[in-house]
Amino acid sequence: MVTAIAIPLILAYFYWLTKKEMQRNEQEWIALEEIPEEAVVSGKINEVTEHKERFYYHRFNHVAVLKINTGLKELTVKKVTPLRKGAIPPTFREGENVHLYGNWKHGYFSINRVVRKD
Repeated sequence: MVTAIAIPLILAYFYWLTKKEMQRNEQEWIALEEIPEEAVVSGKINEVTEHKERFYYHRFNHVAVLKINTGLKELTVKKVTPLRKGAIPPTFREGENVHLYGNWKHGYFSINRVVRKD
């Protein structure tokens, strides 16, 4: 009798925990797109490296790592785009002059918005 009550309660509890964790991870994944624009980096793109990385089980990110020559030094910047249905990751070309808006975190510049200069 006790097992008939306890097992469904345990299963319901773990289902609730899993659902809560999945919702939290989805919010974190979507929040990767919105980066505060606290600083600007301007320069010429020297190198572009792109790859796809797993964020959480079936959620993936497109990561573009750029080496930017600002005239004074070379900086590493990253643009992380969650790959949702219909999402088109930005394309970058070497030799392009750009203004990058974003913020500094974990030793690199994280991009929110890109403005290409003519």
